[in-house]
Amino acid sequence: MRKDIEIPVVEGVYVAVVSEFNDVYKTQDWNAYIINDKEVPIDMVLIISTGYDDQKITSTMRHKLEVLPPKSYGKIELMQEDVLTLTNNFLVTFFEGYKMFEKTYSFPKNSINQKALQSVPLMDVKGVLVK
Repeated sequence: MRKDIEIPVVEGVYVAVVSEFNDVYKTQDWNAYIINDKEVPIDMVLIISTGYDDQKITSTMRHKLEVLPPKSYGKIELMQEDVLTLTNNFLVTFFEGYKMFEKTYSFPKNSINQKALQSVPLMDVKGVLVK
């Protein structure tokens, strides 16, 4: 029965979009990261990212990390300036032990900007964070 199904709550895993200087191309880029602030590793991390508004939709991007160690982070993707004006969703699925977790992290349109920067855990940088 549906009442018997346990849906675990995701805690300690975040998605952040960080503005970083690219030494190779000498540009200021926005990069998306997944952060594991847990004391245990998470395995088989699958991330599906999309951006959309009323008139546009981006391609669906799929990313995979075998293991994300405890208290660490991993880069998801470079975000082009054009997609920052869209709502950007990151559907994250992972295993912790033998339990599967899933959560959608959503950045509303125009929310990724210099004025929205805040401290990002574990990274010692400023970025836009969704918990």
